[in-house]
Amino acid sequence: MGIRSVERALQVLLELNQQPINTIAQLHARTGLPKPTLVRILKTLEEAGYAENDARQGGYQVSAMVTSLSSGYHKGPLVVEAGRAWAMAITRKHKWPIAIALPDYDSVVVRFSTVPDSPISPFHSTVNRRLKLLTRGLGLGYIAFVEPEELDLILDVLRRSDDAEDGLSHHPDEVKRLLAQIRKAGYATRSSMVEPRNSNTIAVPIISQEGRVLASLGLTYFTSAFSSEQEACSRFAPILKDAAAAISDDLGRLSRDMSLDVTEVQGE
Repeated sequence: MGIRSVERALQVLLELNQQPINTIAQLHARTGLPKPTLVRILKTLEEAGYAENDARQGGYQVSAMVTSLSSGYHKGPLVVEAGRAWAMAITRKHKWPIAIALPDYDSVVVRFSTVPDSPISPFHSTVNRRLKLLTRGLGLGYIAFVEPEELDLILDVLRRSDDAEDGLSHHPDEVKRLLAQIRKAGYATRSSMVEPRNSNTIAVPIISQEGRVLASLGLTYFTSAFSSEQEACSRFAPILKDAAAAISDDLGRLSRDMSLDVTEVQGE
């Protein structure tokens, strides 16, 4: 059994990391924790050096000390390592943030993001955010391209879910039609039925040289910056497809290099 107070503190710290400034009321709405509990947790995080109460901006924010929490984590999935440079290059050129998401049971999880490098990002942070498979661009960009057997297993899991965003799984004909449209286009976008409505994400699959879908690569933009979704997709989908293909090539080289290193070590 977990320690509830620790779970609550980590939940608050995670929420603090999602927005630049957080009020007690906002944290209460997002976490459901009582306001007195939030005050105690925030005071503890302040005393430990992980949070700051900025009176000028009227709320709490994470401190620089939170970066120390990731100092012991050194190795990411190889697809993230292969995609990192390409994601950063796209953001440098086009300004919009790029994310790489990997599958995790009934969702995809953002494992790398260029939000910190983007001057016009709709989000403060997206790393470690879970995104649903049938409504979110990065989720659809993955599930639409998996093998039929894997798709059936995923949909079976989603049908057991009570989450509204998994509801489409109960309508197999609609799922089949939606995924076929995505495969034909070669990219996915976020459902118009989910928040936030002021932005959208265009996503493509990252497919290994052996033909297996490993992750999804997505670009998020403010909808007000373009006259239509089609305009944004026409501009950025080809860029994302080219990047995904290049990542696949780099991933193949990295995998071969690692295999050679292992062989050399074993031969010593």
